Amino acid sequence: MKPMRNFHLMMASTAFLTLAGPALALDGADMMKKLSAATNAGGTVITFEKAEVDGDTVTATGVQVGFANLPGDTLKIGDLTFEGVEEKEGGAYYAKTLSFPDVDISQEGGRFSAKEILFTGLTIPANATGETLDDILLYETASTGPIALNIKGKDVLAIEGVEANMGRQDGGFAYDANVAGFKADLSQVEDAAAKEAIEKLGLTTLDGTMTMKGSWEVESGKVVLDEYAFDFKNVGRLNFAVDFSGYTLGFIKSLQEAVKTAEANPNKEEANQAGGLAMMGLMQQLTFNSASIRFDDASITKKALDYAGAKQGVTGDELAQSLKALVPMMMAQLNMPELQNQISAALNTYLDGPKSLTISAAPEKPVPVPMIVGAAMGAPNTIPTVLGVKVSAND
Repeated sequence: MKPMRNFHLMMASTAFLTLAGPALALDGADMMKKLSAATNAGGTVITFEKAEVDGDTVTATGVQVGFANLPGDTLKIGDLTFEGVEEKEGGAYYAKTLSFPDVDISQEGGRFSAKEILFTGLTIPANATGETLDDILLYETASTGPIALNIKGKDVLAIEGVEANMGRQDGGFAYDANVAGFKADLSQVEDAAAKEAIEKLGLTTLDGTMTMKGSWEVESGKVVLDEYAFDFKNVGRLNFAVDFSGYTLGFIKSLQEAVKTAEANPNKEEANQAGGLAMMGLMQQLTFNSASIRFDDASITKKALDYAGAKQGVTGDELAQSLKALVPMMMAQLNMPELQNQISAALNTYLDGPKSLTISAAPEKPVPVPMIVGAAMGAPNTIPTVLGVKVSAND
């Protein structure tokens, strides 16, 4: 009987340890300290009062966020709730979700609010050295519900929601973001001239979206921003794209150290000079691959021509014809004949029937950034050739 009793006791003890294990394994304070260390690398300081553990849920209370370069100026967040938390091998932490309390801040006649702030797939590194992907703070998605900015009792900015995604792939990430239902009320602008222009152009309310999409290869530091676009109804879509290399984890770490060194120097003039030299040194590591700016018109061009023309006592069409003659004369002063011809041809095409206007730079081979800086300082008229600049319209 005694061996059987011992067996039952052993089984009961094992069951208790199995059930109690997850709660005992988690150290909420340690997780929050590591989260603070990870954000501190970028200059953000997180403090908290305590971190309580309940199963796989960690609740951090009294959380405040500040910035290293603004000591004493903090934002009270309140309680952060981490759910589905587990400690990984080596001391890192993973949380299925991180939810924030709704933000509602009023100050000097203004009020800012943001709801339903949520992160998923949050990975907190054990050591925030920034030397490998495992040493930086990562998330899978970040989202919010409605965001609003109210000034003097009127909503001047409203956003339906924001969503950002980060997908880890071999050697890097693919990322995208979307700001939906962006609305801005410009009717409250007080400057008389600006107010008149806004009304004439039909811009008292801006309604649209903002999107971003790209990728990052960590080892080579190749950053591709395929899309960074602002698309507004009755205005148009403006998109920026860029592709460059050299933005490695080592580059980021050196940049952060340079910023910290400058901030720690009480002599601001000396700090600015040292910071400038440090940035020049870091720029040596970057290489330009390509870039472009494209605008797709949605009726704003004609409105702008009509408005500007009326100010000068002419029609919008007459102003467009004047611009066709004026721009080439202005460009001639830059001594860039090839670019001048491209701009003139593109401008003529665009003004005759506004659809799209694109400026792109795509050199045959990647160009080191120092070479671009040198050309800009020594022979600026060679920049279009160095970068492979092209200008086109309605394509």
